[in-house]
Amino acid sequence: MNLRDLYYLIAVADLRSFVQASERCCISQPTLSTQIKKMEETLGVQIFERTNKKVLPTELGEQIIASARRILKEVDSIKEIAETAQDPLAGNLRVGAFPTLSTYIFPQLVPLIKQALPRVRLILVEEKTELLIQQLKNGQMDVALLALPIAEDFLETAALFEDEFLLAVSGDHPLSAKSVVTHGDLLGHPLLLLDEGHCLRGHALQICQMIGAEEEQDVRATGLETLRQMVRAGTGITFMPNIAIQGNDEGIRYLPFEAPAPSRTIGLVWRRTSVRVELIRQLSALIKQAMAR
Repeated sequence: MNLRDLYYLIAVADLRSFVQASERCCISQPTLSTQIKKMEETLGVQIFERTNKKVLPTELGEQIIASARRILKEVDSIKEIAETAQDPLAGNLRVGAFPTLSTYIFPQLVPLIKQALPRVRLILVEEKTELLIQQLKNGQMDVALLALPIAEDFLETAALFEDEFLLAVSGDHPLSAKSVVTHGDLLGHPLLLLDEGHCLRGHALQICQMIGAEEEQDVRATGLETLRQMVRAGTGITFMPNIAIQGNDEGIRYLPFEAPAPSRTIGLVWRRTSVRVELIRQLSALIKQAMAR
């Protein structure tokens, strides 16, 4: 058994197909099948159940696959340590952010990173918070922009900025004439919120609970831009993070809340064991610079 065989094993486990796994690994399907069969014979256990229609890991196979993932992660860490020692400000940098942040911060951040860190190859990922944390844990992500706090022992965090919420209403909404919104103003005006799985939904629900506001039960949006269009069409009102507010938003008014205004804390999150501390420190400074513009 060698590292190459472990890559074959993970490919089959991920794709549940010997044909697709062989394409990923750039070898023939019979060769890959033979290598997996040899591994099973060497270990004396069956790793995969095979039928004409599907490939499924056995119970023992799941444990072996999990161990293989850990081994390959450590191999990647060794390579990363060596590359970082040669040039700590070069190589791939996998940066993640959740959808209600990435759309608005990445366009500002990428040019700054390219200018300040020209030897870094950026790989940007937009995913929901739960998946980003899992990718950080698995070593698939170097660093992520997330809403704090994050309660994970294996992660380090650094707060970067406060993203204040404003109330988005259409131009002809009864609240549009107000200059500042109080908590009492929201009573009797159900709020449009994002669908399940978005961290912004969680923040919005917390605010609703604090101020006694209600969610619009009949309508939910899958993204922040959809919410914006729904507000413009007069479907309802919603919370909008300051980072997402556009200067040319005709038909929408963004109203500040009375102090203390609701907000979310955005921070940088990375593994405690990461060897890219200097690069992360510089990235943190660049994010603050981008948000100061």
